[in-house]
Amino acid sequence: MRQIADAVVIGGGVMGCSIQYHLAKLGITDSLLLEQDVLGSGSTGRSQTICRTHYSNPITTRLAWESLRVFTNFAEIVGGDAGFVKTGYLVVVGLADHNGLRKNVAMQQELGVSTALVTADDVKDLAPMIQVSEEEGLAWEPLSGYADSHQVTTSFAARAREMGAEIAMRTIANSVEVSSGRVQAVLTSQGRVETPIAVVAAGPWSKQVLSGIGIDVPLSTVRHQVASIIRPVEQIPHHPIVGDIAQSFSFRPEGSAMTLVGFGEDEADLASYNQGVDLEQVPEVMERLLNRMPAMADSYFRGGWSGLFTITPDWHPILDRVPCIDGLYCAIGFSGHGFKLSPAIGLAMAELITQGAATSVDLTPLRFSRFEDGDLLTSSYHYNVLA
Repeated sequence: MRQIADAVVIGGGVMGCSIQYHLAKLGITDSLLLEQDVLGSGSTGRSQTICRTHYSNPITTRLAWESLRVFTNFAEIVGGDAGFVKTGYLVVVGLADHNGLRKNVAMQQELGVSTALVTADDVKDLAPMIQVSEEEGLAWEPLSGYADSHQVTTSFAARAREMGAEIAMRTIANSVEVSSGRVQAVLTSQGRVETPIAVVAAGPWSKQVLSGIGIDVPLSTVRHQVASIIRPVEQIPHHPIVGDIAQSFSFRPEGSAMTLVGFGEDEADLASYNQGVDLEQVPEVMERLLNRMPAMADSYFRGGWSGLFTITPDWHPILDRVPCIDGLYCAIGFSGHGFKLSPAIGLAMAELITQGAATSVDLTPLRFSRFEDGDLLTSSYHYNVLA
């Protein structure tokens, strides 16, 4: 492992690998990425990997729309296979959220996103297996889908390595060495790495990395569950992704015969959380699924997993320099949105680091100081992980 680097990225999930790849594209090829386990083994590997663009604010919508373009054309833009499958994405909201849905779709359309309000009759044509009511608000994204977290992460890593970057797995970043108000080095389980730039992108472990140098960040860790359901393929050979804000859950197809159902955002302990699914919650989750796809009555629960992500007070990430420490940057607090935004955020962070400001998108709404400034982002919906 190199002992001197132009930049050190802490965290080998999809975000850290995207940042390192984009740094190399912009000229910082002598970088080192540190991952305490193997690439994508944390939050990335336990994501639902949904790629959609429906958000309540322009900054996240822009990041999601640009990232969807990359996922769709991954081989040409990055190289490698993202495993992207286009399914379409249906948003379902209750009566109280109709105004928010209309406002969001109008904003997204102004930004060029391919989305539209649809009716219950439209859904009968678009996705006849999905049951909705006339009272619910509906939006449809025809280009959205899901991707493969392992393939995306390792493709970013492979391209970065080809340009000269190094990745050290099973290497712990113990602390960032700061002197005279600037980064001097990163201290690791394999020794000291001298560097002027450190980027913290360590998911749920970011808080402890930053607290080690006296930086307090408003992050909480939550656990998100994903249940694997074997569906009756004769009755439901395929279906779109559904962001069911009305029932506070989501589901997507997986392969030819499985449906993955995402639910639950409960506070969790990083060291001792249950990595499986809470079996006592499965019947109620299945009931919600049956409300949307009645033919799933013949399905059965196969298993599942849980993963962790970090949330901020407004459920949006912090993408910024760390105040008062030159050379220290953070890409943290993705609040369940990280994977789907990772291509565009990797580029924006690399621009911030190499050019002093992001030029592909204005990151000001996601600045470090917004919580102190009282300038938080807001959502149109009650279910923040889908907002």
